[in-house]
Amino acid sequence: MKKRDLWSGAVIAAALCLGSGSVSAQTAPAAEAGTYTNPLLPSGPDPWITQVDGTYYYMHTQRTGITLYRTRNIADLAHAEQKQVWTPPKEGPNAHLIWAPELHRIGKSWFLYYTATASGFGDDAHRAVFALENKASDPLSGTWIDRGRINTAHAGIDGTSFEYRGKRYFVYSPYLGPDSGLAIAEMANPWTLKGKEQVIAMPDQPWERLDGRQILEGPEFLLGPKGDLFLTYSASPCWSDDYALGLLRAAPGANPLDPKAWSKSPTPVLHKGNGVFATGHNGFFKSPDGKENWIIYHANAAAGMKCTLKRAPHIQKFGWTADGRPDFGLPVPEGAPQKVPSGTR
Repeated sequence: MKKRDLWSGAVIAAALCLGSGSVSAQTAPAAEAGTYTNPLLPSGPDPWITQVDGTYYYMHTQRTGITLYRTRNIADLAHAEQKQVWTPPKEGPNAHLIWAPELHRIGKSWFLYYTATASGFGDDAHRAVFALENKASDPLSGTWIDRGRINTAHAGIDGTSFEYRGKRYFVYSPYLGPDSGLAIAEMANPWTLKGKEQVIAMPDQPWERLDGRQILEGPEFLLGPKGDLFLTYSASPCWSDDYALGLLRAAPGANPLDPKAWSKSPTPVLHKGNGVFATGHNGFFKSPDGKENWIIYHANAAAGMKCTLKRAPHIQKFGWTADGRPDFGLPVPEGAPQKVPSGTR
């Protein structure tokens, strides 16, 4: 059974209390002017940020629906406007356990990718990635059209999309026997795959096979300064204190559909440290002035906290190594003041 099934009924109650209207976000510890502290919110599993025209749109797993947060100051996410924009049907293939939503601006439409489980089931075989489309200019308004299940070859979770060299690709975490790997396919449109799906990574390292499961999940694309294409992923189950980020790398101009084009970092690129545990399921964004690169990920504040609603969103600036790889460093300690992203007003 997948990680978020471990949540208690308190998760559902917390999600429902958000309601359907635009409201102010949850509170978080205050920081001095020009600084912020992690975590940004007291709760926020599987966080994701989309940045469009100077505005940040944030979302995370709530299990019972999808809420969008909107702000121009991501470091002050606790005071962002928020609105629940979609509630799943009571029955059907996308009725339960809504996980890992991602908002993407593709063409003139907004798309939401999310994982869901069929009503009446709780097993991996009945999980898949689905898509919603909104043609309004504002994703907090308009109508979300159900585009159905992404036509992946396997049951799976954590879908994401990326355009590279004029083509759009989709990557997700398929269930492949007892393992969860990473698979990629080209997209015919933002909700339909075309051609053969290719498995590009499996959990073959010891740090990807901890605490009873062999898992690669939460893939996210990142384009490097030298033209390399990177794919971060989260390894081992999220109930492990050693849940960590791994990294795949494809050389500039390589074919992302070719499994041989990808090489794997032999060790995690972001892992527990400084009193922060279970670092994973990340996204990327830029500072308001476009000069800094930032990562968002969820983490636990202590060992043994497992995979609950207490996984909270953290952000930190990152740089690049001399050969063009992302250098995330160690997690920033919780409560330690950090400078806000450059250009924040």
